[in-house]
Amino acid sequence: MLKNRMETGSNEIHDEDDEGSPIGGSGRETPKMENLESVQEDGIIAMEEMKQKRKKALLEFRCLVSDAILGNYLLGKPKKNLSSKQAKKAIQELKEISLWGVPLLPTKGHEGTDIVLLKFLKAKDFKVHEAFNMLQKTLKWRRDFMANVDLEQVLDPDFEKIMYLNCKDKEGQPLCYNIYGPLKDRELYKKFFGSKNDSDKFIKLKVQLMEKGLKELSFKPGGPNSMVQITDLKDSPGPGHKEFSFNYKKSLMLLQNHYPDLIYRNIFINVPFWYYVYHVMSSKFISQRTKRKFVFARESNVTRTLLKYITPENLPVEYGGLYRENDDFFPEDRTSELIVRKNTAGCIQIPVSEEGVTMIWDFTVVDWDASYKEEFIPDDEGSYRVLLREERERKGGESIRNSFYISEPGKIVITIDNSTYNKKKVFYRFKTKPTVPMYVSYKK
Repeated sequence: MLKNRMETGSNEIHDEDDEGSPIGGSGRETPKMENLESVQEDGIIAMEEMKQKRKKALLEFRCLVSDAILGNYLLGKPKKNLSSKQAKKAIQELKEISLWGVPLLPTKGHEGTDIVLLKFLKAKDFKVHEAFNMLQKTLKWRRDFMANVDLEQVLDPDFEKIMYLNCKDKEGQPLCYNIYGPLKDRELYKKFFGSKNDSDKFIKLKVQLMEKGLKELSFKPGGPNSMVQITDLKDSPGPGHKEFSFNYKKSLMLLQNHYPDLIYRNIFINVPFWYYVYHVMSSKFISQRTKRKFVFARESNVTRTLLKYITPENLPVEYGGLYRENDDFFPEDRTSELIVRKNTAGCIQIPVSEEGVTMIWDFTVVDWDASYKEEFIPDDEGSYRVLLREERERKGGESIRNSFYISEPGKIVITIDNSTYNKKKVFYRFKTKPTVPMYVSYKK
């Protein structure tokens, strides 16, 4: 099982055969039509029963939360010997209690209340009392822990070297990146894991970042109501770094216990062999529901895996996408796709009829292992072609960015040569921007 997951590069916690059927499904007789209809009917009935069961659980959970607020025991048993005035004030305060910016009292009529409550129900397989206990523990933890976390404080710049929010996935969910490679710097490692106080600060910063991401969620039907976490393990501290391993596990459990169903997908990239072993050994601390959200990708499959969930224009260039900070391109700038079949060459042609502008373009080849050439071909047959750049073999790396000042009508031609036995997917975009020629600037 472990070997199979390592070879595929991008894995969830299930295996399928080559035809996409569950293992062991080949070689069976084709079911009779009446049997198929019976199975489908049973499946529809089971789904409807499950839907009704979940609706009932949500209704029961709503009532339980409402009773706990009005009965003044949502945060535990109320203090003894409270006067009627004090008890009334405590209940009034509980009526205003919210979680992640969403009121918890169902009668408030907020459209996000059911969404928040469902997250706790899902985490506990719709067992109402277990979900209620989890909600209570989360509220108590926030009351005690969050009192020492300044959510308005600017994040530590050194912390943002290893953890930050950047762009959104295809569903509009915020992307949270955990980049552990910089921790190979001894000073940076010591800053966050040198002592217990340093480790506590690291956890607080992790929570602060999580809360910052929550502000980007809508908690409305249709979402986005969760986040995607991407963990880059390239050059990360190994299992011999006990302080890092302990705090990594601690932060994972914190997310599982107090931020239920808020991580839609947990994608691990550049995964070394030791981490597969470590993951198997430590998985006993992780719930089955959390495990199902894990996706693993080795170095050779990073771009292909991330592009399943993130558009090229929102994927950073270091992972084979087109996103750059403070860029000339904007989110609305269209990205196109080109398929280059095996043992063939594909061309991207960018016609430019306007003179006196600069053409800018981006392109990336998924998983690269291809060569490319960029040139400008004038419309006037008497003019010379201009070779802009050529690379005969590129095994991997960032996307390509280039620009060229257009002094006469023509076209930019990008040729991608795929000499492999697999088809290649190319993403590209381009735009023009007005440019003042250098000689005009000098005359002024």
